[in-house]
Amino acid sequence: MNRIILISILSLFAFHTMAQTTKQTAGRDQLGTFAPKFAELNDDVLFGEVWSRTDKLNLRDRSLVTITSLISQGITDSSLTYHLQTAKANGISRTEIAEIITHIGFYAGWPKAWAAFRLAKDVWADDTTGDDAKAAFQREMIFPIGEPNTAYAQYFIGNSYLAPVSTQQIPFFNVTFEPRCRNNWHIHRATSGGGQMLVGVAGRGWYQEEGKPAVEILPGTVIHIPANVKHWHGAAADSWFAHLAFEIPGENTSNEWLEPVTDDLYDQLK
Repeated sequence: MNRIILISILSLFAFHTMAQTTKQTAGRDQLGTFAPKFAELNDDVLFGEVWSRTDKLNLRDRSLVTITSLISQGITDSSLTYHLQTAKANGISRTEIAEIITHIGFYAGWPKAWAAFRLAKDVWADDTTGDDAKAAFQREMIFPIGEPNTAYAQYFIGNSYLAPVSTQQIPFFNVTFEPRCRNNWHIHRATSGGGQMLVGVAGRGWYQEEGKPAVEILPGTVIHIPANVKHWHGAAADSWFAHLAFEIPGENTSNEWLEPVTDDLYDQLK
């Protein structure tokens, strides 16, 4: 990622998150003829305006506040199920929701926590292995995994995550890849300077320049990526992986995303 991409990625992520905000129709679907004003307030104001104010509070935090409020009031019906599903979509993992509900139980009441857990287990039922692996990987490294890298998901095979470490002086980010996740072939363009530097943080990954053998990245491995060189990087097939990505200042920098890394090429790596 070059200077322009790294500096703008947070704002693009925020924009993408805002674009994700739910266009709620439940009010009109269920109460549109019986209570049209309530339906309007539910769909257009609560979800259309309040939930969309992600510049003030992001969707993940809004989910956390909402879940806490509902459980504290003992509301463990379909509305809590909906907000648990929304929380999962907004990046709250199985491990995190278990800790959140446990914490709420001490303040809101143990029976309320039990009732909430019955719903949460169903919502996160298919994520047990993945979330546990993700949580275990987080414990391996000092930097956070961060938020799902949805703004650039189209340029990745598999799920990746992004955590800003610094956006001042030399902006750099911690980028985390689930097993088998890798970004597309791409080129950091620059007329002078430019390029990127990667530093392995945790797990095991790969870096490859076009026409050259892939290079294994382990914690502490430093990869220097020249400008105008076609390459890709990502996780090994059997490991989560994280690296720091540093921009290299240059002139007329841009990022050119190219074709995906095929399974045939990737599966040759051991």
